[in-house]
Amino acid sequence: MSKNIILTHQEINHKIKRIAYQIFETFVDNDEVVLAGIAPNGYVFAEKIAKELKSISTLKISLCEVVIDKEKPEAAITTSLQKEQYSNKGLILVDDVLNSGTTLIYAVRHFLDVPLTKFKTAVLVDRNHKKYPVKADFKGISLSTSLLEHVHVVLDDIDSSAYLD
Repeated sequence: MSKNIILTHQEINHKIKRIAYQIFETFVDNDEVVLAGIAPNGYVFAEKIAKELKSISTLKISLCEVVIDKEKPEAAITTSLQKEQYSNKGLILVDDVLNSGTTLIYAVRHFLDVPLTKFKTAVLVDRNHKKYPVKADFKGISLSTSLLEHVHVVLDDIDSSAYLD
């Protein structure tokens, strides 16, 4: 199969900026927000959003890396921050692609054990093939694809892209 570019480097940068503004508008009453990125690509995406947020707002941004076994999402999930560090704060769970919703729903479940002031989700690509009732509050692009197609996201400082193959 051939690669079909769905987002170029410039388009991804525009999506990051737009999502950062949407997050700022949603959390404008908060002093601090936590961007919890699902490793590996969701965390890189969260870092890029955090950088943009810092340039447009006075929000204190904390980054949290969420490690989940995508083959066994029911297994224990680890985070780079302790629960006390994101307790009673606004949190955005970030991933690169929302495909079936499995990874996102298990990650959401992990954070439900802690009181949060606000809980939102952000993805770069929403594939519209969900098995679970999970949605992205902030998304770069919605894409209807066949189940045989795969979305790949490369988040590089020089040449990011998202493509189907």
